[in-house]
Formats: sequence, structure tokens, C-alpha cells
Amino acid sequence: MPKSVLEAIKMGMWDYEPPEVCGDQFDATASMPGTKEKLATMAERVGAGLPLWHPRDRDDLDDPPPNKPR
Repeated sequence: MPKSVLEAIKMGMWDYEPPEVCGDQFDATASMPGTKEKLATMAERVGAGLPLWHPRDRDDLDDPPPNKPR
């Protein structure tokens, strides 16, 4: 069984979904959508077998709410 989406693709498993991971098991990012920082975070997540998205990731161009990490 692959550990990440990248491993699954190399194995020809195009419909692979990583297992559910609770948001408290990996960090959210306050990087703005589309920035190099946000893309780097997402690449790290894929490589680690984590979901691309964290429930508390910054998802707009406005300032992140105070409860979101910076």
C-alpha cells in the first residue's frame, strides 16, 4: 500500500486517497493561497502522506483570523 499520493501514482493507482488524518496531527498554514509558501507546504504534505488541505488553512486573501497560526 502506498504511503503518499506520489507513491500511488508511481504504482499506477490513480484513484488513491490518503487515509483521514485529524487536523491536530499536522500544522495549518497561514500562507496565502497560490503563494510559493502555500505550494511548498502542500508539497511537503503530499510527500509525507498527509491530506493536501488542513481545516484551518488560510483560504482567502484577507488577513487570517487571530485563531489561525501564522
